[in-house]
Amino acid sequence: MPSHLSADHPAAQPPPHGTVDALISQTRRLRGDMDAVRRDAPADGTDPQGRWQRALCDLAVHQLDDLDAHLAQLRDGPPPAPVEDEAAPSAAGSEPASSPRPGSLLSRVGSAEWNLLTDEVSWSGELYQILGRDPAAPPLTLDELPSVVLDEDRPGLTAMVTDCLVDAKPIDGEFRVVRPDGDVRTVHVMGEPVLDVDGSTASMWAVLRDVSELRRSQRTVSETRDSLQRQRHAAQTERRLAVELQEAVLPPWRGSPMLPRQGPGTLELAARHLPSSSGALIGGDWYDALDLPDGDTLLSAGDLTGRGVAVTSGMAMLLGALRGMAVAGTEPGRLLGCLNQLLDASAQPALGSAVCCRYRPTSRTLVWAQAGHPAPLLFRNGTGRALTPPDGVLLGATSGAVYGQAEEALEPGDLLLLHTEGLVPPRGGFPRPDTAGGAQDTAAVSRLLALAPRFREARTAQDCVRTVVEEFGETTERDDDACVLVARVAT
Repeated sequence: MPSHLSADHPAAQPPPHGTVDALISQTRRLRGDMDAVRRDAPADGTDPQGRWQRALCDLAVHQLDDLDAHLAQLRDGPPPAPVEDEAAPSAAGSEPASSPRPGSLLSRVGSAEWNLLTDEVSWSGELYQILGRDPAAPPLTLDELPSVVLDEDRPGLTAMVTDCLVDAKPIDGEFRVVRPDGDVRTVHVMGEPVLDVDGSTASMWAVLRDVSELRRSQRTVSETRDSLQRQRHAAQTERRLAVELQEAVLPPWRGSPMLPRQGPGTLELAARHLPSSSGALIGGDWYDALDLPDGDTLLSAGDLTGRGVAVTSGMAMLLGALRGMAVAGTEPGRLLGCLNQLLDASAQPALGSAVCCRYRPTSRTLVWAQAGHPAPLLFRNGTGRALTPPDGVLLGATSGAVYGQAEEALEPGDLLLLHTEGLVPPRGGFPRPDTAGGAQDTAAVSRLLALAPRFREARTAQDCVRTVVEEFGETTERDDDACVLVARVAT
């Protein structure tokens, strides 16, 4: 192949071997470190973030492999030109023994020169391999080269070659070629014009590199990154919708409402919703208090399993049904039975726990039922205890479930605390369907009961809720959302 020299530039000297060897050693050390990172990258193909991390590692390893091979070529110099003698290939399509094996890193870089004065074309053996052409066939002229290029890439190649030949501009670009076997390869070309003594272009030389694998790795990185961004956007959108729905169903109470608004035995109320520590998705926890037409007060708390918009909308449906039946005068035990039937017949089966209390202010009597839910805690005169729960299984656990009721006489100054399991999670998660709310974590409930002296000193129900939040914290490592509701009987 003719020397790539212009008339007014001397030949570039090869870099010292020691310098290139040092770069090769650094590259190989980095390659080993990158291999270790790749081994530690998540291999689970179902996780978008794991796929993106794995694709980035593969791309980095691919680039380091190419860099190592290119530095080795730089150190060793160009391969010797094949000698054309009687030792020609024995059959069309065979390659010289000195050629790199197809698909190797060294076979990805080839070179060519087109002499405009003699119409001679010189290709390296690697370029034949890149384009998938028979080494015995003559190399393609500049006029013939576009015939192997994809139609949509031909204008770009033509513009690069024209700029090089007419305006002596260097070439740096990519185009896609179709090999005889139909395989499409992406080729990156860098080249320069070789000027004659009078400054006109005498020939054009170029180095062509097969970057198909590199571009494929880059596309994989881009696609996995886009998939990860879409997943994050979807999660953010779902969370925003769930939060908006939850806030619409459970608006924060202003101050400490009093129910009923008039008469003896009024309850001073306060409540708080505590998000999970991850805050990724909103769950199905709720608290509620409602002034009923007959003068009674409805108190309830519950939790629908799962997270996200579907669960929050299910919680809204359940809470709406609970309120409607309570307004119609349905007693707590019967009410929970109807909610169980509603969940059992739902198109999207779910499990839920709930505690439903009907407070009669004239007699200061609490009638309550539970469905696999922590029992209310009663605090009186500086001590606390959990109410003995009546029978009740999880909502949606079994068809035709019957829920018992219990009554508790309250006194002025008594404090009732309802909470969901996310606040004080039991060791085994939800209680089994055959239990009656007895799977609470005893030590954790003891922490709530230990707050009795502080509740006695609190001036308002809101102060009691703040005490609970201080004890368990809004940033506690909770896996689930939680709700707490405090009702204090006015003195």
